Amino acid sequence: MITLTPNECRVLGTIIEKAQTVASQYPITLNALVTGCNQKNNRNPITNLDESAVLDALDGLRAKKLVSEVMLSGSRVSKYRHLAREAIPVSTLELVILAELLLRGPQSLAELRTNASRMHTIESPEAARSVLDGLLSPHGERAALVKEVPAPPGGRGTRFIQLLCPDLHSLTSVSPAAVPSPEIDDRLAALEARILHLEERIRVLEG
Repeated sequence: MITLTPNECRVLGTIIEKAQTVASQYPITLNALVTGCNQKNNRNPITNLDESAVLDALDGLRAKKLVSEVMLSGSRVSKYRHLAREAIPVSTLELVILAELLLRGPQSLAELRTNASRMHTIESPEAARSVLDGLLSPHGERAALVKEVPAPPGGRGTRFIQLLCPDLHSLTSVSPAAVPSPEIDDRLAALEARILHLEERIRVLEG
C-alpha cells in the first residue's frame, strides 16, 4: 500500500481539489500549488509550506507515481497533475472523499458529503455511504484506504479517517467543521434574543 508523508498528503489533496474545482487552471503551477496548500479555508491544520517543502513533496509523489510534471504548449513554467485514479486506483467520487480526508482530517458521513460535494456532487447520504463502503474494504490488489473510528470525547457519531498517512490528524479532537465558530455563536445568541423579544410582544398584545 502507498504511504505518504504529511506534506505529500497536503500537496496531493490540493492538486486533486484544484483539478475538480478550477479545471481551467489545471494542471497547476508550483506557485498556485504553494498558495493552495497554505490556504485557510477547507484545511486542517493550516500550514505554511514554502516552495522548497512543496517541491520535496512533489518529488516524493512523483517517485510514488501519484503526480507527474508536464510542460504545456505555450507555457513558460512546469505544471503538475495527479495520477491518483491510476496509481491507487479509485473512482472520481472515491477520489474526492479521499482528498477531503487528506485536507481536513477525520469527518463524519454528513461532513464528508457536504465538504466533498464542492468537488463533485454526492446526491444523498446513502450515496456517500456507498462510496465510503468501497474505500473501507480492500478492492482487488488495493488495500482499504479509509477506516471508521469512534467519535472523539464530546463528539457524536463515528468518523472516517484516511489510511495513506494514518497519523496525519489527531483522533482525540472534534473536527473544526463540527465546532460552531464565535460568529455563529453570536448570530445564534442574537436570534434567540429576538425570539424572546417577539414572544414578549405577543404576550403583551394578547393581554
